[in-house]
Amino acid sequence: MIKATLHLHSKFQVGEVDDRIFGGFIEHLGRCVYNGIYEPGNRLSNEAGFRSDVLQALREMNVSVARYPGGNFASGYHWQDGIGPQSHRPTTRDLAWQSTEPNTFGTDEFLRYCRELNCEPMLCTNLGTGTPEEAMSWVEYCNSPTGTKFANLREENGNPSPYDVKLWCLGNEMDGPWQLGHVPVEEYVNRARQAAKMMKDCDPSIQTVACGSSGPQMPTFIDWDRTVIEQLGGLADYISLHRYVGHPGDDQEYLAISSSIDSQIETIDECARVASRKHRSGRRTYLCFDEWNVWYRARGGVYSDGRGQFAPPLLEEQYTFADALVVAMFLMSFIRHADSVKIANLAQLVNVIAPIFTNSDGLFKQTIFHAFRMISSRKGGTALQATLDCETYQSKEHGEVPFLDYACILDDDELKIFLLNRNIHESMEISIDSLDLDLQTASSSEILHHQDMTATNSFDDPNEVKSVEMNAWQIQNQATIELPAHSFVATTFKLQ
Repeated sequence: MIKATLHLHSKFQVGEVDDRIFGGFIEHLGRCVYNGIYEPGNRLSNEAGFRSDVLQALREMNVSVARYPGGNFASGYHWQDGIGPQSHRPTTRDLAWQSTEPNTFGTDEFLRYCRELNCEPMLCTNLGTGTPEEAMSWVEYCNSPTGTKFANLREENGNPSPYDVKLWCLGNEMDGPWQLGHVPVEEYVNRARQAAKMMKDCDPSIQTVACGSSGPQMPTFIDWDRTVIEQLGGLADYISLHRYVGHPGDDQEYLAISSSIDSQIETIDECARVASRKHRSGRRTYLCFDEWNVWYRARGGVYSDGRGQFAPPLLEEQYTFADALVVAMFLMSFIRHADSVKIANLAQLVNVIAPIFTNSDGLFKQTIFHAFRMISSRKGGTALQATLDCETYQSKEHGEVPFLDYACILDDDELKIFLLNRNIHESMEISIDSLDLDLQTASSSEILHHQDMTATNSFDDPNEVKSVEMNAWQIQNQATIELPAHSFVATTFKLQ
């Protein structure tokens, strides 16, 4: 058995953990919207056409923010196609995913969905084939009081009160050659500057997310981000980060990937800090990790080509227990970087690389659902910086990696601890040396574990992988627990 000790002190604080890191992503792609969250006429749908079982599952996940309508879809989407009487809306061709789009679900339906889900909306403007003026008009439609053209149009569509949407993305993955309207960084900055200026003139209270590079695998990585942050300045409140990861074929190597996630965050955060010092403005651009997930099986070819169909089954990953552990590591990394990462969106929420999978009769929760919920149900508080004593191993891709991955949140009289034993062969004895924090009891504790790293959930066996309550903590001078190999535990301690 290997051993690890986590040293904590209440004064060693990173920053407030923003609830918005537990966001999700809804794109007009495959069966995410249609036959996913929205299925009028289904016996499981409410009067608005929203699947009630999906709403309930998303509430269990504590989804705090929903990003819409893309993704790649956003770069060819014109928002006025999706408003007004549904029977009058045009059917269009989506070139991003080669699918037929009826536009029966649009801005008003999405914002109503956010209200039913009790989450914050986040709209992604079209800076691919769209214009800065079109982006500004969307802000007017959503946020302006009646009396102007697009605000009056919102009222005509049955919504006299402004929606007050605060979060707006300035395009999506514009550094990617696959993106409609892909441009060099200088041209993107010009478009984004024009759009952000007009949008903020329309509603000064909004916050904008500038389009960062599409991931560390891109040749544009760092240079694109640095240029965007420096040149947009105060017109960009956040810079976006995207990251999709896959299994390299070695479980131990797969569980080292959080080192790379940490590095990506710290690299772009340093760009933001340098820009702040360069501008001498006293303000800084924060990070919005608005697309992240495990995605490696359902890629390319038939998985991403809708062949002109309506709501074709695209990008429908089946997640393993190992994938769930990696999802937990993403969220723990966001918590450890609470001073810089303020928003994050799991891509996506239903059917398409998603924690929830539906058919016309119901749904099941994929393995990653449970990892996400275990952490999101313990949101709130301040991230603590810990010192770790732990054995390490050598990763081919990520260097020296400790066998323990972790995150810690202090929330008044509670300490929330997340621990992941990366060792795929041995159990681990973990001690929490809480120094000035007097741990009394573990008020709630649950573990996610399975002997088989390839285990999955399905309609036939929906509970093969799930979290279970665990009461294995020993509390004397320290809190101690033994974690099985390749397992994840989330615990809330009561403090004296």
